[in-house]
Amino acid sequence: MTPPQLAPAFFIAVVVILVFCKAVAWLLGKAGQPAVVSEMLAGVLLGPSLLGLLLPGVQHALFPAPLLPLLYVVGQVGLVLYMFQAGYAFTGHRIDRIAGTAGAVSLAGVSAPLVLGALLVWAADGLAPVRKAGTSVGVTAAFVGVALAITAFPMLARIITERGLQRTRHGSLSLASGALDDMAAWIMLAVVLAFASGRPGPVIITGGGAVLFGLVLWIGGRRAAGALMGSGRSGDQGRLLGTVVLLFLVAWYTDRIGLYAVFGAFAVGVVMPHTARTDRVVETLTPIAATVFLPLFFTYSGLRTEFGLLGDPAVLLFAIACVVLAIAGKFGACWAAARARGESNAVALRVGALMNARGLMQLIALNVGLEAGIVGPALFTILVLVALVTTVMTTPLLYWLDRRDARGAEPISATRRERDIHHSTVAP
Repeated sequence: MTPPQLAPAFFIAVVVILVFCKAVAWLLGKAGQPAVVSEMLAGVLLGPSLLGLLLPGVQHALFPAPLLPLLYVVGQVGLVLYMFQAGYAFTGHRIDRIAGTAGAVSLAGVSAPLVLGALLVWAADGLAPVRKAGTSVGVTAAFVGVALAITAFPMLARIITERGLQRTRHGSLSLASGALDDMAAWIMLAVVLAFASGRPGPVIITGGGAVLFGLVLWIGGRRAAGALMGSGRSGDQGRLLGTVVLLFLVAWYTDRIGLYAVFGAFAVGVVMPHTARTDRVVETLTPIAATVFLPLFFTYSGLRTEFGLLGDPAVLLFAIACVVLAIAGKFGACWAAARARGESNAVALRVGALMNARGLMQLIALNVGLEAGIVGPALFTILVLVALVTTVMTTPLLYWLDRRDARGAEPISATRRERDIHHSTVAP
């Protein structure tokens, strides 16, 4: 397709994507599901798993092959803006008063699914065709483990905010633990990608570039961000422009060294000062990313998700095992760690339910792995299924726990409730 042909194809595709995502969000919103769940599902439905299966001609006409690179690029813009907001939100949640418990929950929530996912790949190697040709079982096992270890921190914060849980004990613990989880998981993912090539050159470039990037951020990142946001002469538009330029420059650098743009965008968000001026910049960029660009990323991911591959019994069994271990490793381990730290069962169950959601963050990791050439179509589909199941179950599980406690199945004593309220004064 020529550029004049590609432009109208892109415009109509965007219209279909945005309208369809909004329709699915309206339907699932009645069941209490957050918008990100609806957009994840809508992206899959527009792909070969449903639209391509029922109306292949329509699916091909709406999303021709030459259009996919354009959807990818525009989706990457959305991810850069979204991850910037995620990094900014990460540093906005204090964890000092609950650091011990949050650290224990995070450690359990990362290590258990990491180990279980890796062991599953090792055990199933040769039995289920999920390892991409040319990729070692060690790299595949490490990637699956990291993917299962991820918690969707931005979505977690959104659910907690929408449900008014910021000042509850389980809300504060989940926010703190989820932030630590994501930071650890992204670092591990960077390590896996660095070693996936099997050659020393890329590893040295990625490792050396990451060290240089970290030093620059540590020494001058906060100072530069503070100068940008503190300038009184540039105005809101100037600060917005400066932020976008900085984001894209860092995204370019981290992409070039093999860390991928999402890492750089997250880091920029982390070093930004929390001021009213920064809040205005974030509040300007985030709606654009969430409303317009992210649905394009979900659709791009959905176009590469083929649930028809689950027709292979071995792949289906591996997928079921992956879902079960993902829930056991995250929900179970976080619940157990919270209980071991003296939390009530009611608090521990809710922490486990919130931490279990993978959401958008796992989809980002999967696309990074796909672009790096270490994830094949079958494994991509399996891990998309894990992201969907663990994310969709979060809100209904929280509602069920609330109804169960309301019926008195596990009442929290007045003394315990007062203690929880007293301990939940952590600033969100």
